[in-house]
Amino acid sequence: MVESNYDILGITEDSTEKEIRDGFRRLALQFHSDRGGDNEQFIKIKQAYEDLKIGKKYPETDIEKLRKSRVYSSDSEGDIRRKNQILGQELSKEMQTAQEWAAALNRTNTTGSRLFGSKTLGEIELERKANGALSIKGNFMAGELSYDGSIIMQGSVTSPSWTEEFRTQIHLTKGDFKFVDPIENKYKIENGAIIIVDNGNAVVGNVFGRKYKVQDPDGRVGIYLSQEHRTQIFAPKGKIILENAVNTVSLEADTIIALNLEDDITISGREILLYGSKVTYDVIINLKKDGIIRFFENFSVQGISNDAKIRLENGKEIRFFDIKTKKIRDLADEFVPDQINFDKDDTLMGKGFTITYQMLENLEKKPSKSKWRIGF
Repeated sequence: MVESNYDILGITEDSTEKEIRDGFRRLALQFHSDRGGDNEQFIKIKQAYEDLKIGKKYPETDIEKLRKSRVYSSDSEGDIRRKNQILGQELSKEMQTAQEWAAALNRTNTTGSRLFGSKTLGEIELERKANGALSIKGNFMAGELSYDGSIIMQGSVTSPSWTEEFRTQIHLTKGDFKFVDPIENKYKIENGAIIIVDNGNAVVGNVFGRKYKVQDPDGRVGIYLSQEHRTQIFAPKGKIILENAVNTVSLEADTIIALNLEDDITISGREILLYGSKVTYDVIINLKKDGIIRFFENFSVQGISNDAKIRLENGKEIRFFDIKTKKIRDLADEFVPDQINFDKDDTLMGKGFTITYQMLENLEKKPSKSKWRIGF
């Protein structure tokens, strides 16, 4: 937790003015540079004493100091970078403490709850339940947290910009990672955060990455480079269930259930289930051996970009253009003519359809009824 000014002076919160003054003098004599002490610690002690004289319990955070300094003037790119660096550093320390606290409760199989952060940084409450699950209430904004059990999240997950050092990463060695009613509560994972679920499922809301342009580091006028904060979710032995994946996102699981995939999305799985109406040109689906891709509801493949790609484990790469044209139509006509309809432009239409790994692997070969399956 954040150290109070009382803690810094080594006194209790019910101390009198005289006790506060005596506590300061005692430490000042110990740490003053004239007596060979630590000057930085002396400055910290002096500031704590000055704060308590005006009734301020906690010292100023680095963010508060930055806002009051001459270098802070607006939300320019440089200001945002500095603020995020400070925010990331402070919150990372808090999350390290939170991880140690939760692990201690796990070892003794006890329950407990505790606040981390501050009103300035943003408070987050952790509670270990009797069943071993860790409840997190509040927005997780920076730092790493590893937990040997399920996590129930009531808040969004993000990561500080311009600082890989304090990037957000939540790692579950067992159990599920779940948001509470993510769609209704509009919870999201964004800005380069990483969620790793070793042996469970990830049930989340919308997932956003972040891609932006920065000026050429060599100073060339009019030249910009693209940088990204790729948001990543891994549940290699379970499911990822989400709403939309947008703008620089990677997903990997045995099963992935999603609505739409938009703008530089890479997903990898054995079973890909898509309920929405949009897959953009820069989407790549890595389909695992013997896997399937299913499109549901009144979905039209017109919403899938021709340039979106499916990659197989054997290295073969197929554009959706090849799936949406006559090759698939002939297969549908031969094997499931009553389940798939075509419009006047020969575009696949209907309530849903399924593409199998085996079908894609043998796309150039003559289909066999025992090997190909489209529809339900």
